[in-house]
Amino acid sequence: MTDVVDFPTRTDRARRGEDARRRVPFEALVDIGPGAERNPIGLLEEQARTRVPDLVPVRYSRMAVAPFAFLRGAAIVMADDLSRTPDTGLRVQLCGDAHLGNFGIFATPERRLAFDLNDFDETYPGPFEWDVKRLVASLEVASRQLGFGEKRRSRITRACVAEYRETMVRQAGLGNLAVWYSHIEPTSELVQLRDELTSATRKSSRKLVEKSWHSDSVQALGKLTTVVDGRRRIVSRPPLIVPIEEVFADADADGLYRELRARLHEYGGTLQSDRRIPLGQYEFVQAARKVVGVGSVGTRAWILLLRGLDDDDPLFLQAKEAQQSVLARYLDGPSYPSEGQRVVEGQRVMQAASDIFLGWQQGAGYDGVRRDYYVRQLRDAKASVSIEGATPNGAEIYGRLCGRVLAQAHARSGDRVAIAAYLGSGTGFDEAITAFARAYADRNARDHAALLEALGSGRVVGA
Repeated sequence: MTDVVDFPTRTDRARRGEDARRRVPFEALVDIGPGAERNPIGLLEEQARTRVPDLVPVRYSRMAVAPFAFLRGAAIVMADDLSRTPDTGLRVQLCGDAHLGNFGIFATPERRLAFDLNDFDETYPGPFEWDVKRLVASLEVASRQLGFGEKRRSRITRACVAEYRETMVRQAGLGNLAVWYSHIEPTSELVQLRDELTSATRKSSRKLVEKSWHSDSVQALGKLTTVVDGRRRIVSRPPLIVPIEEVFADADADGLYRELRARLHEYGGTLQSDRRIPLGQYEFVQAARKVVGVGSVGTRAWILLLRGLDDDDPLFLQAKEAQQSVLARYLDGPSYPSEGQRVVEGQRVMQAASDIFLGWQQGAGYDGVRRDYYVRQLRDAKASVSIEGATPNGAEIYGRLCGRVLAQAHARSGDRVAIAAYLGSGTGFDEAITAFARAYADRNARDHAALLEALGSGRVVGA
């Protein structure tokens, strides 16, 4: 006789959210965690021990540029702070690093543009509010950097939280498949809002969508390669781009490339079977180390040039080292046979549509150390919105879009009915997260100042 599975009703799930609100009222969400015994620079130094030593100074220098740059690189610092605050217990698949810069435009496998989260290095299951707090804090920090006044900043951050809350409530009313199909198309969302933007912002939003279609492997070919003795080769621009032959100058080149081809074959085995076919039609040409981002600087990141029918038919892949999520040390959760697999599985859950070449690989490097990687296309109609020069209206609209995307992602993996019941229809959650963002932006400014002091004293070294 088949066992009958007793699924919780909508009422049961809503009651779970209401219980969570009694246990962790909105006022408790304002807490940024105790200030005593904090050691933000120490946490960054701890991370640096597993990174490429020559690149760690680049990371510190990029983080030192401004408070927003510091926040981008300090996911571990914020995770440490959040771990000391009340936890709703309403778990979702977290992005883990949901700041403004980790949202953007990319092409779906159906060749339609989508606006979504696009960085999952820290993805891990945890309380939904951790992602919301990081997103809204980043919006507050960015708005301060842009010189917006306090009232305008509060309006911008409240709009972002309200969009998250209202979207989650809408998602709670949808059927399961409708939730999985939810996504944002930038052509209808960014451009359609142009009447609310200034002419300068309107022009830049149109250009962003148009530019994204031209961001692909062909465009990368012109920027990242040159022809040497009739052969297409990746350019050398140390320390930001270094061909693998220069990174391992003492290695046997033929042996090195045999190993890389074997790694590519293993990675191909993690793709869906139909997607191994187009990958198998490309010939591996060359690899290079490439510095990317802010928080990722110092982790090993490689670009791989593959050749199709001819030199004008390239495929650029990016292999990024996947270390343990900064959240894993603070949250009880699953372990993974590969951190690359963790990233890929988390991305597939959170994104409405993912890169057809998204996969992972694990193996010992030239130094004998076993490392995990995830692999994706380097560019596939990708584009990110720069906060520099944004108007208050533009920042508010962008924050709303990010809030909506985050809620859609959380609704796919978490109990959307319970979270919606926790959030409610009032503005209490909006006000609490806005107050948290103000307080955390103050703390982030102090941490940024501490990094500048550490650089000045020689405790850490910049590039």
